[in-house]
Amino acid sequence: MAISPKARPYLIVVIVVLVVAGIVVARMPKDEPTATPTATATATTAPVVDAEGGDGAGDAYYPQDGNTGYDVGAYDVSVGYDPATKRLDGVAKITATATADLSRFNLDLYSLEVTGVDVRGQAADFRQEGDHELVVTPATPLASGEEFTTTVRYGGEPTLFEDRALGRSGWQISSSGGAFAAGEPHSATTWFPANDTPRDKASFALTARVPEGWSVISNGVEGGSTTADGWTSFRWVAEQPMATYLTTIAIDRWTVERSALPDGTPVVDAYAPGAEAGRQHEERLPEVLAFLAEKFGPYPFSSAGGIFLADDIGFSLETQTRPIYAGWADLDTVVHENAHQWFGDSVSLENWADICLNECFASYAQWLWAEAKQGVDLDDRYRAEVERVGERETYWGRKLYDMGRGNEFRGVYDKGQLALHALRRQIGDPAFDRVLKDWVAANRGGNASWPEFEAHAEQVSGQDLDAFFTAWFRGDQAPADEFLYPGPLRR
Repeated sequence: MAISPKARPYLIVVIVVLVVAGIVVARMPKDEPTATPTATATATTAPVVDAEGGDGAGDAYYPQDGNTGYDVGAYDVSVGYDPATKRLDGVAKITATATADLSRFNLDLYSLEVTGVDVRGQAADFRQEGDHELVVTPATPLASGEEFTTTVRYGGEPTLFEDRALGRSGWQISSSGGAFAAGEPHSATTWFPANDTPRDKASFALTARVPEGWSVISNGVEGGSTTADGWTSFRWVAEQPMATYLTTIAIDRWTVERSALPDGTPVVDAYAPGAEAGRQHEERLPEVLAFLAEKFGPYPFSSAGGIFLADDIGFSLETQTRPIYAGWADLDTVVHENAHQWFGDSVSLENWADICLNECFASYAQWLWAEAKQGVDLDDRYRAEVERVGERETYWGRKLYDMGRGNEFRGVYDKGQLALHALRRQIGDPAFDRVLKDWVAANRGGNASWPEFEAHAEQVSGQDLDAFFTAWFRGDQAPADEFLYPGPLRR
């Protein structure tokens, strides 16, 4: 995610106020796809009757996000939305495997009303608790190892999450009267039920039905469209695993441009009315992706593109395969969000404390681009930035790992760039290049943590980097000179 330059000072002020006040930021947190055949249980013993899935995946910052007891393999979501009424009606088919015996389990769905749930094709009991818990009780318990499909029928007027530190995320109405869903760390559950944790990645397919004249852009590959009775249905399929917050739906009167990368990968770019200025930056997408592939390894997905809004929302976001861009987005933003396709999307964080794995690397990709394409001397840029911030506690006091809930985006965009350049100079270019490419290759399609990255960098470089990582990523003070000016940075 890239934060609007205008929004960053306000974000920092808000966070400081919250910290001083001791406030803990609260979490505001009719066409149906073909049904997936239900698999039979593989267990040989009857499941435990009273076994319940947990109502949280255990992230320290957002302990009630996500759920335990099952692993989602695929979402197939069908929605109908009318911009005139702002009402959404949906049917979500969720194919999962039980990881424990389950008499009941939870899904996350924010604000919308559930009207029916089936499990294995049979009606299931359900209730909605709190602001996002959907508790499902199948007709008979699920056995550990059983693959099953849950179908949820729901509807209402989608809304968004309001977070004092992180801003707005989720379902938003665009200036054109259309709508889009985007945000971090929450977004998906404002428009479909999900296991809302980055740890449970799954394939995603969408059928979206809108009045004729409107169109729908989402993740993955286009599956075609059909029009009948004044409504048009659009199909999108993303087969590679995706964290839920990286899904998107965008409804507008899009200008859609289709092309392909040199290797044939399809590219779909969509511009909202008034967002045509983004085209000059997106035209360089093939060049951007080729450059990033040189640095990080092959592009990890089977489609690419961008969604350009006319709205000046406070962020752009790395929605998988097709980032969503605010009206202020520039070429640096295109580089940043596409670097996330490797760092954040293909290799996803394990916990939100690991957010530097996403943002520090996408931000440093902007420096790498400036070095390669504009001839910028990064050592000079680094020294100038260190001199500019001096001993300022408000700068150095922002931790890059385990920074605390509500602080995830404070330091990763600027201090994170310095930290990674210092690491590059500490271990040298050959080792740094291997660290990046080997990390992406080893964790492709999965999840990873910051401590695992530290161990990886030490293994590749052959150096003991404990003190370096403590100074730069785990600490909240200016690093000592030996870590602030490693290698050629020392004058």
